[in-house]
Amino acid sequence: MDNVMSRSSRSRAVKISSRRVLFISSVILFICIYLGVQSNWFQKKYVYPYPYQNVIAQYAKSHNLETHLVAGVIMSESKFQDEVHSDTGAIGLMQVMPETAEWIAQQIDEPSFSVEKLHDPDTNIRFGTWYLSSLQKEFCGNEVLMLAAYNAGRGNVHEWMDKYGWDMNFKDINQIPYQETREYVARVLKNKTKYRSLYQ
Repeated sequence: MDNVMSRSSRSRAVKISSRRVLFISSVILFICIYLGVQSNWFQKKYVYPYPYQNVIAQYAKSHNLETHLVAGVIMSESKFQDEVHSDTGAIGLMQVMPETAEWIAQQIDEPSFSVEKLHDPDTNIRFGTWYLSSLQKEFCGNEVLMLAAYNAGRGNVHEWMDKYGWDMNFKDINQIPYQETREYVARVLKNKTKYRSLYQ
């Protein structure tokens, strides 16, 4: 009888020990995966890639924009997929609208421009950064307002400024009346911070 009880106790002890080993192994595996996902290498390769880095740097510098902000916009707009089309007709890396691109072409005196050229990453980034720079000047460098205008249109932003009494010091993203635009501005600014920390 004592032998049976002893074997039963040993069996329970082995089961408990096995569970502990499995639990500890699972915790260690989780920690390893978490640390791997949080590593700069993983973040750069899979979460915040940075293709076209030289092109972005070139046009950001020429238009007096922070490169990490431009990267944050592209990540939010297209995730660096240059063939992306939106339901509203926006094209390419910086999701430039055809009519906006045609207006930009007039402003920079480029009569040979055609909408098809927006599929070219160089042209798309050049036009997108020019437009972003124009918004930066219009809104006195206020990133919240310029990004809101990039997403929702400059007319809407000016309307909100008049309606809600915002000035060029406006910073409260939560006051933006369009949910999509609120989320967009917050996402771009988060992306900018991540790109700055990963690629500075």
